[in-house]
Amino acid sequence: MTKRRKRRVWSDDEKRMICGQTRVPGVSVSQVARRYDVNANLVFAWLRDPRFADVGVADVARFLPVEIVAEVSAPVAAPATDNRIEIELAGGHRMRISGGYDPEALARLIRGLSV
Repeated sequence: MTKRRKRRVWSDDEKRMICGQTRVPGVSVSQVARRYDVNANLVFAWLRDPRFADVGVADVARFLPVEIVAEVSAPVAAPATDNRIEIELAGGHRMRISGGYDPEALARLIRGLSV
């Protein structure tokens, strides 16, 4: 006699999460299916379902673009201790900013980390 496998019941949130991971650049559906021990054809079926197919890439972890610039040769003044910001985001991320900063760049960074 062979042992019968029990069917796994996936919640809608789990299906959305799995479908969202298939949209990460460089990741295939079969890789995600293997990660969760589910048949790739089932994941493709979920992707065709409008309830799970419309998960945006924003719901999935992603990298933010970074630009590396040449080092400035002028001496940098020590930041003032009274000009400091500390931000604690949900998910355990913590940011400490001292000295001058670009508010728009900081807002984009916070939005990227809080997704």
